Amino acid sequence: MDTTDGATGGTGIDQGNVQQPSAAHSGVSRGRRRRVVVLSAALAATVVAGATAGVAANGFASRSAAAASTSSTSANIHNALGPGSYGYGGYGSGGYGGYGGYASGGYGSGGYGSSSGSTGSAALASATPAEEVGVVDITSELTYQQAESAGTGLVLTSDGEILTNNHVVAGATSISVTVVSTGATFTATVVGTDATDDIAVLHLSNASGLSTAHLDTSNSPAVGDAVTGVGNAGGTGGTPSASPGTVTALDQTITTQAEGSAASETLNGLIETDADIQAGDSGGPLFNSADQVIGIDTAAASGGATPAGYAIPIRSALAVAGEIVAGHASSTVTIGYPAFLGVEVGSSADGTAAATPGAAIAGVIDGSPAATAGLAAGDTITALNGTTIDSQQALTATLQTLAPGQRVSIAWTDQSGASQSAPITLASGPVA
Repeated sequence: MDTTDGATGGTGIDQGNVQQPSAAHSGVSRGRRRRVVVLSAALAATVVAGATAGVAANGFASRSAAAASTSSTSANIHNALGPGSYGYGGYGSGGYGGYGGYASGGYGSGGYGSSSGSTGSAALASATPAEEVGVVDITSELTYQQAESAGTGLVLTSDGEILTNNHVVAGATSISVTVVSTGATFTATVVGTDATDDIAVLHLSNASGLSTAHLDTSNSPAVGDAVTGVGNAGGTGGTPSASPGTVTALDQTITTQAEGSAASETLNGLIETDADIQAGDSGGPLFNSADQVIGIDTAAASGGATPAGYAIPIRSALAVAGEIVAGHASSTVTIGYPAFLGVEVGSSADGTAAATPGAAIAGVIDGSPAATAGLAAGDTITALNGTTIDSQQALTATLQTLAPGQRVSIAWTDQSGASQSAPITLASGPVA
């Protein structure tokens, strides 16, 4: 499998296939950029997420289930991204979003990822005015995949801080956000992401006076509580859809199935409901009976007798968002955008192993820092910023330590065997 300049080209995370807790809900899948459309209510039929560290094969780091949690595994659990993007089969984890290059095979296998809702949206109701407060539609341009994705989010502050799923914006080169209640549209930038916990925080440019979402951070949901999942079902925009249901289980662990270039991921501590979460709902609110947000829609299962939707508890989501806003980078939290070199790393151009130790270049993106420096397919990168590069993994690891706009040196051996070097300025990569 090829890898990108600093990011593995492994399968992208597909959240469509989550493991089920027991016999119930056979065939669970998740939404955003993966399986059965429900991963945060972001409506993107397929999402391309690069590994946050540039090395995780899925973009979402796999996590073991908590001992106290019930685990669900199914080939039918998907993230809830809406149609329109290339999904986690596109540039895949480590692809353009990772730290620099593109995923294995360029656009990666999978093309349009699975992102349909669990049972379709024909019978869905419309959200009430109270359920529209603080809700936004999110559209991500995936330039390197020649596609776009759509999802949902929540307004946290009046000046435009937005909470959503990481998979809603993974692979994005530009993001626009529309406030559902007013129709106002803003350009958004990424404050930070946590692919492991599937959380992202955005900031809207020139926003003020926005109505914020009504959050319930004091009470814990209980099995049997009435809930409503709201989001941009189908990615159509306008009045959000609403799917009523009840809480069927708590503290759930789901594992999505790998699909195409999308790798599986595991999420813990989720709220399970029988609300019919749809593609495009990712990042959207799960309301209690008082129209307060208790979770963000993230994934859904398909194939069972009744729907099974999964949401990240709002307190868990806000805890991660708080770390992002505070600028606390960690092994799971990435602040801002990754450094971007712009090469596809894998086998040599003719498919044979590179004769020179280093990271063999399989392709170079037009207009990227690598292209400007003169690198081409068939070359082998041997050093970056003074660090010896003896493998694809070493390139990824080194890129992780660098920042967009940083001026560094790069050395390589060209196809003729001659040694070359040049200074380059790293660009900002797509969201990891």
